[in-house]
Amino acid sequence: MDWRLSNDGARLVAQPAGRVDEESWKDFSARLTAAVHEAVEAKLPLVIDLSGLEYMTSKGLRVLTMAKSEAKGAIVIHLAAPNAAMKRILAISRYNMLFPVVDRVDQVGG
Repeated sequence: MDWRLSNDGARLVAQPAGRVDEESWKDFSARLTAAVHEAVEAKLPLVIDLSGLEYMTSKGLRVLTMAKSEAKGAIVIHLAAPNAAMKRILAISRYNMLFPVVDRVDQVGG
């Protein structure tokens, strides 16, 4: 899994790419937790751009839950641009009800 994080002044955007699976979920967790802390400190919404993510296992979904808990309501975490497979995963797991899901990153903040 690759990871990029950017701040455009209106939102903090995390861009994981590849797969969040048994081998990469710990790295995903560490990076996402750090991004949550940065977003809280900057008082910006955090957008997880899923456009480069091919797949996510249940461990990756658990990381999303932990990130929401870590934010303690100080910021909103949005999921953006999921591909068809990720949309299906989010719907089956009902994570589309736990997190706002948007089609594009630029629909958040700004």
